[in-house]
Amino acid sequence: MSRLTAAQLEIYRRQGHLTVPGVFAPELMDEIIHDIERWGEAVLAALPPAERVWYVDGGVKARTVLRKLDNPHHQREAVRRLAFEPSLVQMVEDLIGPGVSVYFSQIFFKPPEGGGPKPAHQDNYYFGPDDPEALVTAWIALDDATLENGCLHYAEGTQRGPVYPHVTPADEPYNLQLPAEVLARHPATPAPVARGGVSFHHGNTFHHSGANVSTRWRRACALHYVRNATVFDHPALPYNHELKLRIS
Repeated sequence: MSRLTAAQLEIYRRQGHLTVPGVFAPELMDEIIHDIERWGEAVLAALPPAERVWYVDGGVKARTVLRKLDNPHHQREAVRRLAFEPSLVQMVEDLIGPGVSVYFSQIFFKPPEGGGPKPAHQDNYYFGPDDPEALVTAWIALDDATLENGCLHYAEGTQRGPVYPHVTPADEPYNLQLPAEVLARHPATPAPVARGGVSFHHGNTFHHSGANVSTRWRRACALHYVRNATVFDHPALPYNHELKLRIS
């Protein structure tokens, strides 16, 4: 099993994020993409009108495409196998300690030619864990994530600060985001990652992604790992605690 080096752990502690290339083989990424494409087609065909604002990408005008799907660790066996991959689990435990679960997960599609941005936010504001050190997100690049197609940007060092109150645009209830005056004090830098790589980030770390202005997809799978004893006592959105999947 892969272990993070002392140098990698120091980068994570200092920056609040860490990119590890080549964790997964391209063939496995292809398998996941094939599976989520079929899943996405089925979901989109049956999506009730009231839920379209949450899941359809408003940035793409030429066609109807999904921006994300929730809880693939519960819905898709291929993603569940990904969550249990020993090398990934070992790295997660190196970051937050032994005994972890996946609390929530997401597929981000970020389609070409308009896939919308995700405003800057903190995962710990969304989930509301009782211990802010107990959550790490493993963001797995199913495609190359570049500046052009909307890679993540991180505000380094913000993991050492507080969880700030977020604001919610009236027409985008799913886009809880940090206020502009807070962001002005914390510039972010891009973190491109090649397909098969994993970008880990602390639950307090400010992060956002840009729009996809390229002709290529930027699909990704985010697995939100937590220590098993974590209690989510002040979430900003309703989450189904019964979907928490014990990994180790």
